[in-house]
Amino acid sequence: MDNMEPIQSSTGEASKMPPIQLLAPSHDIGNSVFAAFNERKTIREISERPLSLQVLSSLLWAAYGVNRKTGPFGIPGRTAASASNSQEIDLYVAMSEGVFLYDAFKSVLQPILAEDLRARALNPAQKGFQMTAPVQLIYVADLHRLTRTAGYNEPGLHEVDVQKSYYFVDTGLIAGNVYLFAAANGLAAWFHNCDKTIDEKLKLTTHQRVLFAQSVGYPGKQ
Repeated sequence: MDNMEPIQSSTGEASKMPPIQLLAPSHDIGNSVFAAFNERKTIREISERPLSLQVLSSLLWAAYGVNRKTGPFGIPGRTAASASNSQEIDLYVAMSEGVFLYDAFKSVLQPILAEDLRARALNPAQKGFQMTAPVQLIYVADLHRLTRTAGYNEPGLHEVDVQKSYYFVDTGLIAGNVYLFAAANGLAAWFHNCDKTIDEKLKLTTHQRVLFAQSVGYPGKQ
């Protein structure tokens, strides 16, 4: 990937991985929103060709970046809405170099694991599909953050089923942004289920839930 040193360690030690400083999103790439809607589709055949750092940076910003200093409840706003602006969805980015956590506020990818987990972003029923997409976005809900948002006293938010509906919808909003960015920039995207046991590798807390994943890259043979 452009401007990135290869990760040599395969021990799973994140301390050996440097964080990746992302670039400012480019507003000069891509087609109009209407052209993107016209091209939006799921493409499961994805090339191994890596994304440049600029494309990756712009993709993550479009998906769930910070787009204004002040949003609801005085918290910075992001490109995808969330329940009471709780921002309870985390984006883990799995690449050949390892797994990183997207920090939208610092515009950086923080290293989590020096291991290629892209194949684990598919569940066993999907193993027949190509597993070499350069980027696998893994969506993780943080229930602790959801239940401690400034808007937690909103009617219904205390109910488990309502909480679940919110973090599923919030994930879908981010995934929709990814689809539109992909369509506007000639990329392939596929939103799908994933192997939930990946939570052990990511060392998630009891408050976190692995939800879905999304493969992103350049279109392969179709």
